Amino acid sequence: MTPASELVTFEQPLTEKVRTFLRLEFLFAQHQHHRADGTPFGARATLHALLDILVVISRSDLKNEILKELTDQHAHLTRLASKPGVDPALLKGVLAEITQAVNGMQQLATQFANSLLRGNDFLTTVLSRASIPGGTCAFDLPIYHHWLSRPESQNRADLDAWFADLRPFEQAINLYLKLLRNSVPAQQAVARGGIYIQTPQAPCVLLRVTVPVDARVYPEISAGKHRFTVRFMSAGDVNARSHQAATDVPFQIQCCAL
Repeated sequence: MTPASELVTFEQPLTEKVRTFLRLEFLFAQHQHHRADGTPFGARATLHALLDILVVISRSDLKNEILKELTDQHAHLTRLASKPGVDPALLKGVLAEITQAVNGMQQLATQFANSLLRGNDFLTTVLSRASIPGGTCAFDLPIYHHWLSRPESQNRADLDAWFADLRPFEQAINLYLKLLRNSVPAQQAVARGGIYIQTPQAPCVLLRVTVPVDARVYPEISAGKHRFTVRFMSAGDVNARSHQAATDVPFQIQCCAL
């Protein structure tokens, strides 16, 4: 068995909701990474990740969507408590996590992201230039240049204040995706000649494909309502065009749903 550290997992969302949740998970991780950098470029990267999060959240009613998912999952897991083979301590811990996440989300205003973007001229100004290559350099945005020149502690205080309402969202998104990924065990499979086709026997909202790093392949996943296809491509020289793997590729697969 290949050690976990030598495996790489590729994920394919099969619904728009899960696609959005995965984007937010990525942006939250990006924000956390750059938040540890105390330089002006670290502050820039942190703020731009924060703005991306606010834009994604402001586009739809994600608050109610994630609340519904977690509330339904809490009810489902509560029903499992009386069944044999269930670890009561583990179940209690998961239910407590869900309760904490739900309580945090319920305290947020539904359109808090829109309100923050509309009500803060500084954030709106930076956001309007952020999509332009080099559009937030000093001569374009002198107010941004001034903000970045202040003591790090002052900028950190601003960044923390702007991110405060996003912390419950981060916790809820990460918890939902953890539950989703752990909803089914990984199954061993083989892509004959680099191709694998499966008709799922149950609803699936997230497809996960795990391969050894040293296999030097990556999957191209095409998923429809009734079946999905995994085609493994060679991952040798990134400066050359990839081709479908000609050999059999052993891998692990998960069809996740809650």
